[in-house]
Amino acid sequence: MTINSAPTISIAGENALIIYFSDKACDETAALVHQAEQLIRANLQGSFIDLIPSYASILVMFDMLALDHHQLRNKLRSLLTNLSLDSASRGEIIELPVYYSTESGPDLLAIASKAQLSIDEVIAIHQAQEYRVYAIGFAPGFAYLGEVDSRIAMSRLTTPRLKVPKGAVAIADRQTAVYPSESPGGWNIIGLCPIEMFSLKSKPSMPVNVGDRVKFKGISKQEFIALGGVLDNAQHGSMINE
Repeated sequence: MTINSAPTISIAGENALIIYFSDKACDETAALVHQAEQLIRANLQGSFIDLIPSYASILVMFDMLALDHHQLRNKLRSLLTNLSLDSASRGEIIELPVYYSTESGPDLLAIASKAQLSIDEVIAIHQAQEYRVYAIGFAPGFAYLGEVDSRIAMSRLTTPRLKVPKGAVAIADRQTAVYPSESPGGWNIIGLCPIEMFSLKSKPSMPVNVGDRVKFKGISKQEFIALGGVLDNAQHGSMINE
């Protein structure tokens, strides 16, 4: 893996540049992405329309009537010259409550069986570490979090579910995530989170941003319901027929 001390900046469209920080996503790369995004937002207001951070890059959209690729590239190079892991922000720590159980997590048993662990051990491993927010995509508020302990990593379902419930906490390979709304999905569900992951009525609209760190905390069924959580077990069994 290579982390670029001087990020590579390439043309990504007639009104876009993309900044590459590494050839692989990892915690250090995510920290640099987060640091760079903060620097750009703080120092280059008026030079861009939108910033879209991802695993190891940032897409910078700009107004062609205000400046061109060359001008923006020079501004970005000058600003990002002194990026350093030593000064990179580790982001905010966000704690998300999760009701872990076979009732709320229909794939817990399969993960435990594959890992030759008890269900309680799987739950303990999942909430034992902090996860970096690598990217937000697929749906508004869907944060890709890594990396899951290799002992409980699990491939995507062969047959995706037609409906994954809102708030489902799930695992796919070495990543974990919370589904912000009901949607199809093939990740392995291990619990439910009652926290809104995306709401246009809230400011900010999402509780996490790229570069933040997430810590999961187990709660009881009663606490889950008290926090606004809803159980709908029928959704867990709905699968896409292939």
